[in-house]
Amino acid sequence: AGWQAKPAPWIAGGGAGCGPTQIGQRSGGCQLEVGRTMNFSELFIRRPVMTVLLNLAIVLAGVLAYREIPVAALPSYDTPVINVSASLAGASPETMATSVALPLEKQFQTVPGLKTISSTSTLGGTSLTLEFDEGRNIDAAAVDVQAALLRAQRALPDDMTNPPSYRKVNPAHAPILLVAMTSPSLAPADLQDFAEHLISPTFSTIEGVAQVNVFGAKRYAVRVRVNPQALAARNIGLDELSSALRSANVNTPVGTLDGPNQSLVLQANRQLKDAADFANLIVSTKGGNPVRLRDVASVEDSLETLKSWATLNGEPSITLAIQRQHALATIFPAP
Repeated sequence: AGWQAKPAPWIAGGGAGCGPTQIGQRSGGCQLEVGRTMNFSELFIRRPVMTVLLNLAIVLAGVLAYREIPVAALPSYDTPVINVSASLAGASPETMATSVALPLEKQFQTVPGLKTISSTSTLGGTSLTLEFDEGRNIDAAAVDVQAALLRAQRALPDDMTNPPSYRKVNPAHAPILLVAMTSPSLAPADLQDFAEHLISPTFSTIEGVAQVNVFGAKRYAVRVRVNPQALAARNIGLDELSSALRSANVNTPVGTLDGPNQSLVLQANRQLKDAADFANLIVSTKGGNPVRLRDVASVEDSLETLKSWATLNGEPSITLAIQRQHALATIFPAP
């Protein structure tokens, strides 16, 4: 047998006892299989026009996709955690735990997929954290939590004017922009009204804005500071005074007076608007003599809460926290 060398990309030896075969080696009794494979880059070398068009298409797709990439500090991820908060002005932590947190916890125990419940009660407020099993749909869990809150309202205190609220806990839902408002001429209550009823609704209409929260609120309120000695001297209890205040400022319909030519709306008590109106309120009658609120307490125009505030450069301010909508970019590219 002779030998012959042929150029080929690969040569494989076959047969029993055959080892690796190289070009130019005598094969003896072995059988050689000489073949040729297609190189991956050969297709693009032989077709340069196709190669150029393919690269241009890839570059164009990358440019278009780059404009759609969301810009955010954190990735979008729904954690299976919901926070519920409730407030009751003037209530002690023990009262908040027994009268507010406990009824809510009893209703939350019926929510499917709930792993743990933890609550923290402070002066005038309570916070509950609901952690669900991994894989639980957070939107479906929020619907169940809302239904539980509706069922628990009957067991909550009657003087709780603001119902409990809930929110989904997500680090990516942190405010993306803080706007602070100050005014050297407007009163804090007027600035609060301006921010809450004009600026905040305007920001909420912007595309991509999910919610606008107001911090450092300065809502107007009448503050009554009771004199215990004056109450004791007139034999008036705090519960009687509190009941008189609530019943004197209730805005409920009384009825209408229908006549042949017109109908009149009956109003038993007009609304009390400021401290001067509350000071003249009759809270009790002792020995035929009326006892007015100013006789047993000091009444002044004030704010709803004095324990929370916001400042800008050391000056009191109203801060608006703007949150973006879910799955939207923090920064939109200019058109």
